[in-house]
Amino acid sequence: MRGTRSLAMLAGLFFGTAGDPEAAVKTGTIQGTVRETGIGGGPLAGAIVMVQGTTLRTLTDRAGRYELANVPVGRHQLAVNYVGFAQSIRTVEVQAGQSVTADFALSQPALRMDEMTLGKVVPLAAPREGKIAATRGVAARSADAAVYYAPVPPSFNRRAEFNTEEYRYQADNGWQSSVRQPLSTFSIDVDAGSYSNVRRFIREGRLPPKDAVRVEEMINYFRYDYPAPHGEHPFSVTTELSAAPWSPGHRLAMIGLQSQRLKLGDLPPNNLVFLIDVSGSMDEPNKLPLVKSAFRLLVNELRAEDRVSIVVYAGAAGLVLPPTRGSDKERILDAIEQLQAGGSTAGGAGIQLAYQTARESFQKEGNNRVILATDGDFNVGASSEGELVRMIEQRKKDGVFLTVLGFGTGNLKDARMEQLANKGNGHYAYVDDLLEAKKVFVQELGATLYTIAKDVKLQVEFNPARVKSYRLIGYENRLLADRDFNDDTKDAGDMGAGHSVTALYEIVPADGPADNDGAVDPLTYQHGVRPTGSSDWFTVKVRYKPPQSEQSRLLQQAVRTETSSPSTDFRFATSVAEFGMLLRDSEYKGQASYADVLSRARAARGGDEEGYRAEFLRLVEMASTLTRNGKGISGR
Repeated sequence: MRGTRSLAMLAGLFFGTAGDPEAAVKTGTIQGTVRETGIGGGPLAGAIVMVQGTTLRTLTDRAGRYELANVPVGRHQLAVNYVGFAQSIRTVEVQAGQSVTADFALSQPALRMDEMTLGKVVPLAAPREGKIAATRGVAARSADAAVYYAPVPPSFNRRAEFNTEEYRYQADNGWQSSVRQPLSTFSIDVDAGSYSNVRRFIREGRLPPKDAVRVEEMINYFRYDYPAPHGEHPFSVTTELSAAPWSPGHRLAMIGLQSQRLKLGDLPPNNLVFLIDVSGSMDEPNKLPLVKSAFRLLVNELRAEDRVSIVVYAGAAGLVLPPTRGSDKERILDAIEQLQAGGSTAGGAGIQLAYQTARESFQKEGNNRVILATDGDFNVGASSEGELVRMIEQRKKDGVFLTVLGFGTGNLKDARMEQLANKGNGHYAYVDDLLEAKKVFVQELGATLYTIAKDVKLQVEFNPARVKSYRLIGYENRLLADRDFNDDTKDAGDMGAGHSVTALYEIVPADGPADNDGAVDPLTYQHGVRPTGSSDWFTVKVRYKPPQSEQSRLLQQAVRTETSSPSTDFRFATSVAEFGMLLRDSEYKGQASYADVLSRARAARGGDEEGYRAEFLRLVEMASTLTRNGKGISGR
């Protein structure tokens, strides 16, 4: 329950559950799970659990678990709320120094969203003075009340019938001959937006579009136990080679990078501009209200030396909050509180004003960053993708980077937002609930805000004496020409503090099955492979630039051995890759199956303090059920 306790401690800071340690002699603990009664009875993450008549309340974690500490001895009414589900209340008897379990199963009533309210909930931040800001059709917010908005099922989405979500087509990487193409070159990708977006689809009871599934982003959503870097480079390189689970006779190579983990106090001063979309398309419970809740989490992490500005855009762009010290939290939170949705979307004008604001309060030795929160709809002003990309590329040269956060359903412009983040030396995340916001803005704050290496490229050279052919799994939109590896003018991905990056190659050994590189005709002038005198399978080279430099540095290492006992991280990463290939219905999935994914992932769950791997298992189970029910792709 360590992950649950950490969430309870965080919620305690916001909801008032943190109490006097001496109170334990007069209090007890309530813990349990909250699940739904629908498809698979899956857990409900982010449900509000409250002891009625007190200020004690918390949120469920990814596994649907919760824990309420320091509950007074006696009989209490325990209530659970989750948007789109009927409230559940039960009586709980608490005894001194003991823990009682209270599990809940919520059902969805036949109500429209505009018929539902959650009532008063203690705010995420400290109570503050301010005007009542009502959110249409859901609940009112006042100086002493706030509402937490959980993910909204599609049946409650007022714009569901006008779905304009966009995903860019990308074919899977194919087989390459190590004789004709010994080098494989690509840019790293620390984005994880695809995984949380896929999770959203499966939670809604449907399989995601194939092009919404980017396998590398699903793998990189999870933390792996790679060693911390030592020496001159800001990240470590870990490699591992073992059997490919879905293709007998093939091998699977894992390459992992782990950057330095920095404590909040060790980060340089932040100059942050919150660029928030308040257009009419954001007027949904899982859009602007969730954006506001997410940014409250970030505000609570700010220090006195940090600066925050807020720019909004709808029909026009405007500066809501000029640069403000991070210690002036009340002023920042009040500005966030007043935001309302309405109008069209002048996204280009908003980005221009945000960069201008960032430059005016530029921190020479600090982290200067625009954080864009939107559903991706840019339909007024400088809205063409080319114009926006050129603007962002120019601004990053001035030292102002861009992070992009996607919210909501029905209007998500996934490919556009990912490209903007890539060009802005930042990363793209999709926030589907408050727990994902906590992951981005609390657990991974250093990775979100502080870049430790930019333009990071990988190049793998395969030894034809050991490798017949190979295939890079994922990273289809990050491939580079081989000559780009040594070209410092070529843009590539960036790593934040604490980020990890994992890449997988499927390999056909030189003495393995029939060639898979496209079945081209035999070559006339080349006959076999010349011995290299080396037992290496392949060599990994990594090139990167320090954040304030335009000259790259190089590190490399060779892989000579394979193992029949792969690590926990290897087994879990390959499970996620296999799941991604099943969702994409990839032609390279071989003997992949949901049963194999579940079996291997369960055995490789590891410590899983935050419950993310346990959640993955439930998503696989739900996807398997949806597939059997004819909801989408084929799979065993």
